[in-house]
Parts: sequence; structure tokens; C-alpha cells
Amino acid sequence: MPPTPLSADAHGAAVSDWPAGVDRVVLAEVDSTNAEAARRARDLTQPTWILALRQTAGRGRRGRAWVDPTGNFAATLVMRPAGPPGAAAQRSFIAALALFDACVAVTGRPDGFALKWPNDVLLNGCKLAGILLESLGSVGGSGGGSVGVSGAWVAHLAIGIGVNLRNAPPAQDGAVRPVNLWDEAGAAVTPEEFLDALAPAFAHYEAQFTTYGFAPIRNAWLARAARLGETITARTVTESYDGVFETIDDSGALILNTARGRMAIPAADVFFR
Repeated sequence: MPPTPLSADAHGAAVSDWPAGVDRVVLAEVDSTNAEAARRARDLTQPTWILALRQTAGRGRRGRAWVDPTGNFAATLVMRPAGPPGAAAQRSFIAALALFDACVAVTGRPDGFALKWPNDVLLNGCKLAGILLESLGSVGGSGGGSVGVSGAWVAHLAIGIGVNLRNAPPAQDGAVRPVNLWDEAGAAVTPEEFLDALAPAFAHYEAQFTTYGFAPIRNAWLARAARLGETITARTVTESYDGVFETIDDSGALILNTARGRMAIPAADVFFR
């Protein structure tokens, strides 16, 4: 489905702290903001936020559908990632920290929010937001682009973000119960207002990351981590691991202390007890 643009007036005026050198596009409707990012990536000259006021075919991790009721936040930042191997994937932690700060900013309350590995934001122990990273093409050789998690040069990176601002989708079996910001925190926030808080926060952590590397991002994420030091379950496509959530390592992998010993798990779905 082609995107439906808003009128110029509906885009709203840019706030004073909108990050320099970052563009934004606001659409009334689109199939998926990550799909729209893929369509636009080649023509973009700077990092760009693509915000849709309605998604008709949003998706989450591992191809799952992302239910996006009216009034919620659905946006993708498309950018050319910079940094060493693995840096592209580590931007999920930058996005999580930016989401945490944006939620605090729009609610005025620092309590109740936590970060769930690998890519969720929780409010009062329930799921408020999710993040989906996708690479948009790669180039070979030693020049151009940035190095991705596997060593390939990622041409563009799409960082998709969904936040339950006004409505929560139905709960799924075994998953953390979804909540929305309005019912849980009493905060009436429009998608445009949330983007105005999110974009500067992301720019702040991105600058920190490109200057100092992953270490300060890792430390800040761990300070906000849910269930750190507690027993959790991590399920990969083929196996399930129970263990104490000790930390994340220098790559962002989950470190569990299990009955089989200390394990580093680079990708999995996490379930709480």
C-alpha cells in the first residue's frame, strides 16, 4: 500500500531541540514504517525519521505481526550506521535508552520504566514498546558504508519503534502483558509529540556511542535493565535456557548463569517467571 501523506500544516512545527542534520517525514498511513524506510533509503541524504499515524502491516521480530491500534506511535529511523563490526546491532540499545528517556520526558515520572533484553521497554512490568532493527542492503569490499554485526558493510539501517501511547494490543500467550501510556501513566501524548522527545534523545546517545563506543551505552542500559540478577528464560529458535541474568557483554549478548555454566546468548526471546 502506498503511503498517504499529510498536509504541510499537519506535520507541525519543528521543536527547538530537534537534532541538527536529521530529517523527518510524517505520513497519515503506510503499510510498515520499516518497509517505507527500505523504499526511501537510497534517496535519503541524512538520517530520517519516518512516522506513520497508522500502520496497516506492521511487523515485529522474527516476522511476527505488530498490532498497531489507532493513536499509537509507529516510526522508523533510517540511517547509515558508523562504527566497528557489531555496531549496527548495538544501536538497539541506543534506541532503548532513547525510548526510556522519551517516556520519562512525556510522563514527567522516572519510576516504573525498565528495559527488557533484547528490545522492549516495560512500564510497571508490562510491555509498552518494542524495537526492530533491519539492515537495508549491504556492500562488499573495504570501502563505503559501515560494518554490520556479521562483518558485512551495512548500506542503511532501519530502526523501527512501536509505542503503545493510547491503546494496547491483545495479550499473547506466554508474553509480557501489553499496556499503554495513557491508562498506565495518565499521559496523553500524540505520536508527533513523542517523536519530538525521542529524536533528540536518540541523537544524544548516538553521539555518545560514536565518540566513546559501546561501554557507556552498556552501563546506562544495565542501570535500567529489568530482572537483572533474577532467574529468567531465554528461548532461541532451537533451545531454551533457564538462568540468572548476570549482565550483557561487550557485544550486547545476554549473559546467563545456567545449570550448564555461564552462557553468552546473542539472540533470543526472554520470558520472566
